[in-house]
Order: sequence, then structure tokens, then C-alpha cells
Amino acid sequence: MRVARLIALLVPFLAVRSSVADPVPHSPEEMARAATAFLGALTAEQRAKAAFDFADAERLNWHFVPRTRRGLPLKEMTAPQREAARTLLRTGVGQRGLVKVDAIISLEQVLRDMGGNPAQRDPDLYFFSVFGTPSGEAAWGWRLEGHHLSVNFTVVAGQPVATAPAFFGANPARVPSGPREGFRALAAEEDLARELITALRPDQRERAIIATEAPRDIITGNANDIDPLSPAGIAATDLDAQQSALLVRLLDEYLAHMADDIAAERRARLQQTDFSRVTFAWAGATEVGQPHYYRIQGPSFLVEFDNTQNNANHIHSVWRDFNGDFGRDLLREHYAAAPHPH
Repeated sequence: MRVARLIALLVPFLAVRSSVADPVPHSPEEMARAATAFLGALTAEQRAKAAFDFADAERLNWHFVPRTRRGLPLKEMTAPQREAARTLLRTGVGQRGLVKVDAIISLEQVLRDMGGNPAQRDPDLYFFSVFGTPSGEAAWGWRLEGHHLSVNFTVVAGQPVATAPAFFGANPARVPSGPREGFRALAAEEDLARELITALRPDQRERAIIATEAPRDIITGNANDIDPLSPAGIAATDLDAQQSALLVRLLDEYLAHMADDIAAERRARLQQTDFSRVTFAWAGATEVGQPHYYRIQGPSFLVEFDNTQNNANHIHSVWRDFNGDFGRDLLREHYAAAPHPH
């Protein structure tokens, strides 16, 4: 009975929706056209930085900390080239996701104003990379990455677009002072989870809270291969209607990082999930301003979130697919159906 009630709750929440009108189509074909236009707007020297073979190891070389990166940075693009890059980005993250990306990038200036190293805290040090030849036939992919942001897309002919790993962070999580005091780039991701943990009954909290102290960072880090984490937490089927609604709203906030049609495909898959195997786990304090961590884990996916560093004012969050990061599951199916030379 609980499963039936949960599915009934999920249907309206997981229905395709978009709170911001977005006229740009997000089909894989449109993504390929946008990537082709972006590469075509570059000089030969710029393309040498931005374009990689699909098999290049760089495609799997992702991280979310300040470091030396390959790809073409915004800093080296003209205004028209930036617009072409932004058009490509919109095909992957949609309009709502674009707002979050802009917010995360804008925090680099906040960190610089707070005394951060100008060489590192630079909103123009975000890099675009294209892997393979954008087309409707061959597998290809692309990435935008910089400090606290790594969005990775893999396109395989005739398959849904693979979107993981997808990392979104915020430092500071809440701007402490200055003209933007109080601004929070990832407010809903934090607030909805706290609302859920505080809505649990004492017996439910015992199952959901897996540790009294939060880990310092997301547990999976930037590992390329991950396995389900243990302990799991409380099953979605053990939540009541109000709690289930909060869990679905929280998942939907992560789906808002994706373009509408990509999110719709994700929602369709979630509707087919065995929700007795979807769990919510929390570690650390439940009070605002204290270090905490949570994760949502299903048979095929993992969401991790922590706010522990810098006196609990520094967020890391990520969506991972156990078998589908970098489109691995889609590529296996593709190559099995039509073998390709290595």
C-alpha cells in the first residue's frame, strides 16, 4: 500500500514541467548543431584547445576544485564565441540550470572580493571541451568545467543524453557580507533536505541519520567508478505522504539542473524505479549553520550533498550514475549493436 501511495504522489511531481519559458529545443540533434556552431566560431588555435578525440583520456578527467585544466576558457573567447558556448550550454542544462550555472560562476568574484587569489578566483576560468565529432551517428560528448562546476554530456546515436557526473557547488553557500549579502546559489538543495529530515518521526530519524558527524566532503569525490554507499538510510517507501512529497521535490531540484527533455527522460525512468530501493540518508547536525551531509540513492543513481567546509558555508553536490557516468551504459549498448574498431 505504501508503494502505491508513493507512486501516486510521484506522478504529478515527476510530470514534465518548466517554470521558466525556454524556447531552445534540447534534442541530441540540436545539441550537435550547437556544438558544431561553437567549434566553427573558433580559430584554429582555439579549436586545438577545445576539441579532443572521443577516446581521449581527458574526457574522464573531471574535478571540481581550482586546478590547471584543458579546454578553452571563457577568458580566451570573444563575445560571439561566448554566446555560441552559452547556446551549447543551454541545450544541456536548460534555462533553470543556466541560472544556477551563472550563480555559481558569479561567486568567484565574491571570493576574490573576500581576499581570494585573483589568479584562481576568476569567473572567466571555466573551460569548454568537445570530445569527438558532434553528429547524430558517432558517439561524442562535451563538458563545461571550472571551480565548483563540472557538467558532462555524452551523446550516443538514438539514445537519451547521458548527463553524469554533474557537479554543482557553492562557496560561499551564503554570501556573508557586501552588496550580495544573503545570496544563496543552491538554497533549495539545502533547505528541502533539511525540511525532510526534520519532518521525520524519531523512529524514522534513527534509520535516516547514519552518523552524528558529517564527512568532510562528498564521499565519492571525483572517482570515475563508484559503487552504492552504505549504510543506506531510510527507504522512500517508509515515508508518509508529506515526507514523500519533500523527497520528490528535492529530487526534482536536481532534475532542474538539466534541460527539459533530458529531465523528462530522467523522470520517466524514476517512475519505473523500485522505490523500496530508493533511500535518503543524513549525517551531521540538523540545525541551520551546522555541518551536514545527505544523499539520495537508488538502484542506478546517487545524489550527494555536503555543507561542512568553511564553517558550514561551502556546498558540494553531485549526481552520479552507477553504470551510466560518461554514458558508459549507452556506449556498451551502442557498441554491442554495432561493433566499432577501438
